[in-house]
Amino acid sequence: MVFSDHPILIFDGACGTNLQQMSIPDEAWGGCDGCNEILNLHAPEFIIQLHQGMLAAGSMVVETDTFGASSVVLAEYDLQDRVKEINRLAVENARTAIAGRPEKYIAGSIGPGTKLPSLGHISVEELARSTREQVEALLEAGVDCLIIETCQDLLQTKTALISTFEVLESGKLDLPVLASVTIEQQGPMLVGSDIAAVVATLEPFNLFSLGLNCATGPQDMASHVRYLSHHWPQRISVIPNQGLPEVVNGETAYPLSPADYARQMHQFVTDLGVSIVGGCCGTSPAHIKVLSDKLAGVVPAQREVSQ
Repeated sequence: MVFSDHPILIFDGACGTNLQQMSIPDEAWGGCDGCNEILNLHAPEFIIQLHQGMLAAGSMVVETDTFGASSVVLAEYDLQDRVKEINRLAVENARTAIAGRPEKYIAGSIGPGTKLPSLGHISVEELARSTREQVEALLEAGVDCLIIETCQDLLQTKTALISTFEVLESGKLDLPVLASVTIEQQGPMLVGSDIAAVVATLEPFNLFSLGLNCATGPQDMASHVRYLSHHWPQRISVIPNQGLPEVVNGETAYPLSPADYARQMHQFVTDLGVSIVGGCCGTSPAHIKVLSDKLAGVVPAQREVSQ
């Protein structure tokens, strides 16, 4: 069975917050503290271990450790000339993790970067060049799909998608492209667009799925997921945080237990027809395990979509 044929796709859990729980030696960061992507070069065993933990928990898809592996972000660590190398090694690490595991897939993760065009941080042309470079590297390394995620700005999202499809078309490649936006607790994206604007703007793109990730837990995503269920014709993804972050004893913590997380996600699948699920900040292999068990044999609800 190929990636697109699965009625439900279970993505992995968090990358950054799980890496923070590992005993990674200081030297592994190579002086680039905070750059998770550098671990693909200096400490690949930790990335492989993270992927394997998620796969053992029931994840069907692992995302490459490339969320910030574009030249725009890597330039902050003086690593802008190593985009191809870092993305290639990230895919190789993911491939090592899935070796010998049938029907497991690699999603090339593309984050929003640290500069948004609508806020004047970066030109559309520079963002497009950076996206194309990363997409080319991920495709050359052999990912099964691409996920453009944590999108906070519709101009950034459109630019990334146009660049991605240009690369695919130039290479005559047919690969699933997933888009995932971040909606703040108050309702809109960071730059003010609501979920209706997201749907209207992204409808012309040949997306495999559209969905939500990060910012909040599943409960605060419910109204937006409901809107997608009624108005988005393709597949829907929901990849929330482990609830809203809290500060406990001076440290960031996420409150949602694996059972509560899985229960709310199960409702999205059975009530609203969501067919792609996973976890963002805070979610551990334990969350993916309970989710995977709860969705065993479940078929997403049928949806009636009005456009």
